[in-house]
Amino acid sequence: MKVTYEDIVGVVGIVPTPSTADADKWGASNTVNFSETEKMIKLMGAAGIDILMTNGTFGEGATLTQNEHFDFVRCVVEANNHSRPVFAGVTTLNTRDTIARGRALIDLGADGLFVGRPMWLALDDEGIVQYYRDIAEALPGIPLVVYDNPLAFKGKISASAYAALADIPEVVAAKHVGGPALESDVVSVGHKMRILPLATEWYPIAVKYPELVRACWSGGIACAPSPIAAVARAIAQRDWEAAKAIGEKLVWAEAPMFPGGDLARFMDYSIQIGHLRFAAAGLIDPGPPRPPYTKVPDEYMAGATECGKRWASLEKEFGQV
Repeated sequence: MKVTYEDIVGVVGIVPTPSTADADKWGASNTVNFSETEKMIKLMGAAGIDILMTNGTFGEGATLTQNEHFDFVRCVVEANNHSRPVFAGVTTLNTRDTIARGRALIDLGADGLFVGRPMWLALDDEGIVQYYRDIAEALPGIPLVVYDNPLAFKGKISASAYAALADIPEVVAAKHVGGPALESDVVSVGHKMRILPLATEWYPIAVKYPELVRACWSGGIACAPSPIAAVARAIAQRDWEAAKAIGEKLVWAEAPMFPGGDLARFMDYSIQIGHLRFAAAGLIDPGPPRPPYTKVPDEYMAGATECGKRWASLEKEFGQV
């Protein structure tokens, strides 16, 4: 399927990469748990998640071997069976490897790519735009979702850079970290690409720009897809009262995940915290995180577990609707 900007509507759900029991050992190989992956993707379909994305931060794009990465995306594509678009995550340390790996993921059946910047050095706005132009030139016609995470990629994409990215036909959307820049970034791209807010921040920006902000992203779908799908239905129907009420519940569920309410502290351990919250939610068995990101401070564990439990309570509530 050819995915365009207009097709980016509803919930863009980012999935983890379930692991085998020995995945936290450096000597482990073939650490993707395929049965849990297949189960997870089918659960997302049943809950009504609109678009899937893989291999971001907690999807362990940084810890999988290339073969594991390819095997996981192949499993997702096969389990999804063309029922919704799949954007395969691809972030490497340079442009050429990103292009090569991205081309291979498309050959495996991904509908588009979820593309982060190289993490070794920061890129300025000109470098960011050129990076995505190069990928679009190498992979013409392949839909791209920009991965904008200022902490991971050592800098925020500016509104002017977003305006330039929106002129690249292949760029259909961007995963946005939120915050005070969200509104200006939405306005800067207009109807050329979709800026995706967090599900927890979707209602306040959607009520102001309902024609522009028609989709969100969430990393909580493997904890509880049903409440996130519910807020999408409310926003699509412009039932703003319901959207606000559900959005407040999503904020409540995610709050314990951030140590001391600090996003930067969370990012340092986001993979490990993710595994804890997915396990506590009980929808899937995420397995252990892969090295080198295997340890987490004891004081972070309770919050991660509480987050998962809160998601589980919302899944119970909304999964029956």
